[in-house]
Amino acid sequence: MTRRLVIPRPKAEGPLRPRQRSLASLGTTRRAVLVGIAVLPLASAYATPEALRAAIKEVVGDKTLREGKVVLDIPSLIENGNAVPLTVTVDSPMTADDRIKAIHVFNEKNPQPHVYNAWLGPSVAKAEIATRIKLGDSQRIVAIAETSKGEFWTASADVVVTLAACLEDLT
Repeated sequence: MTRRLVIPRPKAEGPLRPRQRSLASLGTTRRAVLVGIAVLPLASAYATPEALRAAIKEVVGDKTLREGKVVLDIPSLIENGNAVPLTVTVDSPMTADDRIKAIHVFNEKNPQPHVYNAWLGPSVAKAEIATRIKLGDSQRIVAIAETSKGEFWTASADVVVTLAACLEDLT
């Protein structure tokens, strides 16, 4: 019979040893925690058209949105909402006096209505962005271009999503 020598490991002391606390030591019972969770209002997992308008108002303020100059290129029928290609092109001379400063993208039903911002510096020759976004449902996508003159131009598109992107459901 062979014997193995077992050397005990030293216990961690001081800051290396985590402090163990229970709910009771914090002055809280399980019942109070469960009641607190049950009473919390559950927010919707999707934005609403009102949330979309509020998010746009945060960017635009009281300025008027004008139709035109912006071309939103997104498929109208999307098989999988996990990676939806999106291109926004804005007709602008891109000179020092008249250029696009920013492009903002919003959606109507994802958890966050403000999806994307792109700030274009003075050395950018063409006002165009391309990216991929997640879409949780069929909805309206809105693109807004902000000019150096303080104007806002917009375009929108309705898209149908057959397989929604993975979103957490709070209900």
